Amino acid sequence: MSIAGCILAGGAGVRMGGQDKGLVLWRGRPLIESVMERFSPQVDMLVISANRHLDHYMRYGHPVLADGEAGFPGPLGGMERALHHIQSTPHEWLAVTPCDTPLLPLHLVNRLHAALKVAHADVAYARTADGDQPVFCLLHRVLWSSLREFLGGGGRKVQHWFDACSAVPVSFMEDQDAFFNINTPDALLAPIP
Repeated sequence: MSIAGCILAGGAGVRMGGQDKGLVLWRGRPLIESVMERFSPQVDMLVISANRHLDHYMRYGHPVLADGEAGFPGPLGGMERALHHIQSTPHEWLAVTPCDTPLLPLHLVNRLHAALKVAHADVAYARTADGDQPVFCLLHRVLWSSLREFLGGGGRKVQHWFDACSAVPVSFMEDQDAFFNINTPDALLAPIP
C-alpha cells in the first residue's frame, strides 16, 4: 500500500480567537509537531495544508499546500489540494488528520485501510462515541474529481461529500481519548485524557 498523509492546518481558527491552530503551543511546542510525531510514521510521505504562516510550516521539510479557493473553504479545501498533489505521485491513498489532535491513534491509518479492504470502499473515516469524525479519513486518489465537483457546487460539509461516495465508518470507540482536540483556548488548559 502506498499512502500519502495530509495534516489540515489551513483553518481560520475562529474558536481559537483567530490563531493559527497548528502553531499554538501545547506542552511547550506547536500543536502540529505533536500531530506530526504520531502521524508521520503511519504514512509514506506527508503534506501540510496551510493558508497562513506558510514559511513557518515549510521549515518542517514537507510540501505545504494552500487552498485553491480563497476564504477558508474548510477541511475539504485542504483535502482537495492534497488529492490534487498526489495525482503526480505513486501514492494511491491519502490519509487525513487535523492539526489539533495531538493524541491521535498510532494505528489510525492501518485501521482505516483494513476497513477499506473489507468493504471495498473508496473512503474510510473514524467514528467515536461522540459520533462521526470525518476529518480523520483515508481517501482513494480517484476521488479528486468528485471532490472538485462537490466544492464547485458549493458543498462544504465533509460528511455530505462522503454520503455521495463509497464510504465506510470505522469504530474507534476504545480510542475515544485519542481524538481529544484542542480548538479553544480553554482546551489548551484542560486535563489531558
